[in-house]
Amino acid sequence: MTAPASADLIVAAARAWIGTPYRHQASLRGVGCDCLGLVRGIWRELHGTEPELPPAYSPDWAEAQGRETLAEAARRHLVEIDPALAAPGDVLLFAYGQQAPAKHCAVQSGPSRMIHAYEPHGVAEVWIVPWWRSRLRFAFRFPGVL
Repeated sequence: MTAPASADLIVAAARAWIGTPYRHQASLRGVGCDCLGLVRGIWRELHGTEPELPPAYSPDWAEAQGRETLAEAARRHLVEIDPALAAPGDVLLFAYGQQAPAKHCAVQSGPSRMIHAYEPHGVAEVWIVPWWRSRLRFAFRFPGVL
């Protein structure tokens, strides 16, 4: 799809992935994905071919490499917004600790809900509880969202 997407369409696309098993670096609905693979799959559904493939990355999101590689990649293809203004359909990036880079992503699905992939549960829709909210570092909007 190349036409502008709505937030409702993005959330519906994310919900279609619920139940997909967790598989590090995978991105195939119903077969396996990780948190980035979920966002990549939604991109393909909305925009077609991915603009770039991610390099190999560690499954340890507590790893402190010092660079915000996930946020840097998101900035190349998504529209950065203030995390306080995130709304359904937006991509959220989380960091494990105050000094750690953001290494986990999700799609906001409601005012206090998100869809993400995590081990061992796979893709699920969960509440954005205080634990998650305190780790939210960045938010992005898919390009062309109405």
